[in-house]
Amino acid sequence: MRCPHCKSDTKVVDKRDKESITRRRRECLKCKKRFTTYEKIENKDLIIIKKDKRREPFNKEKLKTGLIKAFEKRPVSLEEINNLVEEIENKLREKNKKEIPSKEIGELVIKMLKRKDKIAYIRFASVYNDFKDVGEFKKVIKQI
Repeated sequence: MRCPHCKSDTKVVDKRDKESITRRRRECLKCKKRFTTYEKIENKDLIIIKKDKRREPFNKEKLKTGLIKAFEKRPVSLEEINNLVEEIENKLREKNKKEIPSKEIGELVIKMLKRKDKIAYIRFASVYNDFKDVGEFKKVIKQI
């Protein structure tokens, strides 16, 4: 990498990895000035195929918002929710598909919520499965 000040070569003095970001502290070999660079893996965009056959880009924030609603007033931290979002995204990317049906995502989320928190699972399932009445709630509760 070239120094942003004098355009000479640089060396890495410190490197730290955090999740999918690498932070490098660099020093210029000529002018001795230091600066920091960040590297992040660039992932291919995932396309979600909705129930009505529309296609839209995968949106982590939309998934996170849905999970925050499901975990509302539950003993789960925002960090745990963020980790769950990352885990879900990683599992989707492991499929090596560019387009994924929304049904696959919903089923993956439900499976993970069932392990994590039963109340959040029921909340999410009620919206995802579009429960029409209390009987459907009872049926799901009996299953768990």
